[in-house]
Amino acid sequence: MRTSTFSLTSLPLFLLFFFFFFTLKAITAKNLIPETCKKCAQDDPNLSYKFCVTSLQAAPKSSTADVRQLGKISMNLILHNITSTRQHIKHLLKNTKLDKFLRASLEVCLELYSDAIPDIKKALRSYKAKQYRDANKRVTGVYDAPVTCEDGFHEREGLVSPLTKRNNDAVQLSAIALSIIHMLGSLGFKLI
Repeated sequence: MRTSTFSLTSLPLFLLFFFFFFTLKAITAKNLIPETCKKCAQDDPNLSYKFCVTSLQAAPKSSTADVRQLGKISMNLILHNITSTRQHIKHLLKNTKLDKFLRASLEVCLELYSDAIPDIKKALRSYKAKQYRDANKRVTGVYDAPVTCEDGFHEREGLVSPLTKRNNDAVQLSAIALSIIHMLGSLGFKLI
């Protein structure tokens, strides 16, 4: 009679290894977000470590993600932020009593955010296809949209931007994505 290599006595050893491997992987994944954010915040002075950790940890599936998946998650967060901000701007523009300069600034922001939506979608497609140079270029364009939007409000002294927090969030989310793209480049992934 032939005995199986995998006997009942091997089962506890296999289960122990299985449990240890997946526990180790979970610990590593749990530490990956803080470590990634530490590197991102070091690379970009516009990025808050706390914002990075909070944003990535709030995303579904981030706790089991690798660095590449965190990049994808960060771009999806950008898309959500930009789409939401665009809707918020449309809502603000419904106010018929807006100051002319404020209205003009909001209209510029609406155009910038509207243009950023297809850019971040293309960046995400490029990223998924490992075309990191194109993804980098497109995320950089998205990064510029909230900066330009916010700058428009500061052209008139005393005007307060109603979009400062949203613009800052879009800048920081873009900084996370750009930093991760650069990390992948330094890990040997080509920025083609």
